[in-house]
This record gives sequence, structure tokens and C-alpha cells, in this order.
Amino acid sequence: VQLQASGGGLVQTGGSLRLSCVASGRTFSSYQMGWFRQAPGKERQFVAAISQTGGDRTVYAESVKGRFTISRDNAKNTVYLQMNSLKPEDTAIYYCAASSSLILSTMMSVFRSWGQGTLVTVSS
Repeated sequence: VQLQASGGGLVQTGGSLRLSCVASGRTFSSYQMGWFRQAPGKERQFVAAISQTGGDRTVYAESVKGRFTISRDNAKNTVYLQMNSLKPEDTAIYYCAASSSLILSTMMSVFRSWGQGTLVTVSS
């Protein structure tokens, strides 16, 4: 599956952004989807993941819990990341990723397909 992320930009502290990731192909609903991020000079880290069927089968990093919401629309082959109450430490390149695993995961190694990334910058 090929992934295309978009929606990044510059926002002030406390602001909101919604990232989107569109997948190619007709098997989107068979993939667990995740969002990861990589800040300058740091390793890529897990942000959120959602199961193939979506709904309340989601998992979040502690640093974003209560502020970010992952969702998906299988009819549109799209996964979203709604980011509220943004902080300067949320500044990073955000990547969407797909995994065929049926077990919800936070591990990069489980996700085999990756998008190109979209830059989110939060100014203080």
C-alpha cells in the first residue's frame, strides 16, 4: 500500500491541526494504521494507532493522550490525526504507516508501509 500524508503546517501553541493520510489500493480496510513522528535530532517515535475496523480500538502515546485523536474512514481510504492543544514539543515530521497485523501495535517494526511525512511546527 502507498501512503500520502498531508495537513502539516505552522501553528501557535494551543492551536489545532488535522493530518490526513490517503492510501492507494482497495485493501485499506485490511491494514492497521499508525502515526509516528520524528523531531529534529531525535529518533522516530510512536504517536497513535487504530485497528482495521477503527472505532474505539485505538492506542496513544502518553504524551499525546487526551489531545490527539486518530480516526479512519475506510470508504475514503483515509486515516486522520486530529491534534488539539498543540505544544512546541509536538514539532516534528509526522509519518503515517500501515501494518497488516491484527494486533494493535506501537512498534515501528510492525509497520511495513510508510508515507513521506508532513511537517508540523508549533511556535511558542
